Amino acid sequence: MTDYKALVRALIDGGVEFILVGGMAAAVHGASRLTLDVDVLYRRSADNLRRLVAALAPHHPYLRGAPPGLPFRWDVATVERGLNFTLTTNVGDLDILGEIVGGDYEALRDGTVTIQLYGVECRCLDLETLIRVKRGPGRPKDLEAVAALEALLEERRRTGGR
Repeated sequence: MTDYKALVRALIDGGVEFILVGGMAAAVHGASRLTLDVDVLYRRSADNLRRLVAALAPHHPYLRGAPPGLPFRWDVATVERGLNFTLTTNVGDLDILGEIVGGDYEALRDGTVTIQLYGVECRCLDLETLIRVKRGPGRPKDLEAVAALEALLEERRRTGGR
């Protein structure tokens, strides 16, 4: 089971620059679909990569779905050479994404809102941007989420944003 609070707090406490995306971002906006992991879009600057690696190291990240014993080193060099990682940790599953449909951290930063989550502030895709990036891949599960998110957006527009 994923401890969402522990994962988000590890990133925040570690000073990691990230944007909450995926199912948890949808939940922040009021979607009721269950998500089993935390998805974040991280900034790929050298300083942020160091902070990311340090923040997650105590939670023993390992490639989710990889066979046990497969050599995997969680360090800056690994993250520099990769882009998107689906990880399991001792506090749950986390997808760290260097790029998603719609762009990287810098390209999507203007499409975010600052939210309070577990007593801390973090960036989250705004509802319109979340709909756009969810629509992009065309996967059935994403398109189902888009329908629910569009209904939330329409409700907000109808009620004046409340």
